[in-house]
Amino acid sequence: MFSPVIKWSGSKRSQASEILKHVPERYNVYYEPFVGGGAILYALKPVKAVCGDICEPLIQLWNSIKKQPEELAEAYRIRWERLQDEGYTAYYVIRDDFNRTKNPEDLLFLSRTCVNGLIRFNANGEFNNSLHHTRPGIHPDSLKKIILEWSEHIKGAEFWAEDYQKTTAQAKEGDFIYLDPPYFHTVGRYYGTSSIDFEEFMDYLDGLNQRGIKFMLSFDGKRGDTDYTVELPEELYKHHYFIASGNSSFKKVMDKEQQQVFESLYTNY
Repeated sequence: MFSPVIKWSGSKRSQASEILKHVPERYNVYYEPFVGGGAILYALKPVKAVCGDICEPLIQLWNSIKKQPEELAEAYRIRWERLQDEGYTAYYVIRDDFNRTKNPEDLLFLSRTCVNGLIRFNANGEFNNSLHHTRPGIHPDSLKKIILEWSEHIKGAEFWAEDYQKTTAQAKEGDFIYLDPPYFHTVGRYYGTSSIDFEEFMDYLDGLNQRGIKFMLSFDGKRGDTDYTVELPEELYKHHYFIASGNSSFKKVMDKEQQQVFESLYTNY
């Protein structure tokens, strides 16, 4: 399994090989309007891609990985060494700096040193996770190798700080769109706003069908004996698969066993 360059909630890194089995054999431009940590983008390595997210610092970070990997790696090194020298207070100073300036270099550092690597924003779009005190964060030498590797993998991609509809507005028949939106049952926030509007999203999928554009959608599935599957209008898709995504961090109250998680994968082809 490849190493992540950006740790982001809902990563598809562990499922990437299974998801790729359902990608069309041929397509022109690849679109990923909820790019997040970019696991499918990396695994697919398309010749030409358009990727987006409404989190502007995230998109700036992607562009830095693509265009200025050496400088980005050095920026992380400076912050990481500061944390080792000054202790935990350095983390919170850098977090305050990010919340004031939205500097993508600060975001990379925070994502690699916060508790469990969980990217979390409050309603105002402020990063609010704490320092992971028992881990020093990935070593700069190791992260530099990862950044350089990813930089080569994403040379054919453009990154836009837009919502999913604007990111894919130019898509046409022959193109392919992979969608990994905030899930319907997700508790939390989609970078400072409520989760996307379900009915509006369904209309969007219908529009893709009308335009003859192939799409693949990751969405709510099952955890243990609990079914979180959302009933999508059947006319919107042709196939519904369940992709294993490891064990849930939640445990059954009585027997304490881990619960297997399966995520839904829909295709309109």
